[in-house]
Amino acid sequence: MAGAYDDRDGVIWMDGKLVPWRDANVHILTHAMHYASAVFEGERAYNGRIFESVKHSERLLKSGEMLDMPIPWSVEQIEEAKYATLKANGLEDGYVRAICWRGAGEDMGVSSARNPVRMAIATWGWGNYYGDAKMKGAKLDISKWKRPSPETIPSHAKASGLYMICTMSKHAAEAKGCSDAMMFDYRGYVAEATGANIFFVKDGEVHTPDPDCILNGITRQTVIGMLKDRQIKVHERHIEPGELEGFEQCWLTGTAAEVTPVGQIGDYNFEVGSLTRDIAEGYEKLVRS
Repeated sequence: MAGAYDDRDGVIWMDGKLVPWRDANVHILTHAMHYASAVFEGERAYNGRIFESVKHSERLLKSGEMLDMPIPWSVEQIEEAKYATLKANGLEDGYVRAICWRGAGEDMGVSSARNPVRMAIATWGWGNYYGDAKMKGAKLDISKWKRPSPETIPSHAKASGLYMICTMSKHAAEAKGCSDAMMFDYRGYVAEATGANIFFVKDGEVHTPDPDCILNGITRQTVIGMLKDRQIKVHERHIEPGELEGFEQCWLTGTAAEVTPVGQIGDYNFEVGSLTRDIAEGYEKLVRS
């Protein structure tokens, strides 16, 4: 599948039924378009099975709760809809995007309690999120934007509005010839990339930011489990910027990113070493098992 995302063949699940791709539209006064009242999930299917599908559906509902936006679909209904959409589009390997939002209704100010919560699921074929960086190591810029305090945003929700500074950071990075940007948090600690969690290796041990103000990614949790199964020490902690110079390896994790090695962050260089490759290869085997 190629071309603009609003002009493709196929179907999209919307509010309980499959509709032609090009007809999956919303009104211009949809609340989410004006006030970012939306939550979503990104998932991948391998050999006809969506990896950790139920966990994603559960998190979608939890994100809705955190935005005071109760989603009128159960985990079981969401699961059925995701697989029905994959099948209808003839996909076994593909990306799955489930999104819920406040639609158009009686409210058009900040408040939207009287507006319906709507849901859609789209699926499409999607290759490596970072292209050939998946093999040779991604190059990351360092963003000027910081992940905010959980006292200011629902930082553990996968909410559309939280990605605004991520989009700006990635645009700035791409303009410099980078694949992505690494962000610090509001305290100045290493946080994450714009759409992926980050891991570092030093002396055979792994260090990754404490997800106290960022999304604790499902892929992140999977990779931590893989490392512990390999008897590798994992430190989930606050990481100071000055520590970047001492790390030997680095990788990103995320549903879209999967496990992507990092070769450079700003002026800091990393090798695509044996542990990085082992985890990347192990993840590929796991999701297809």
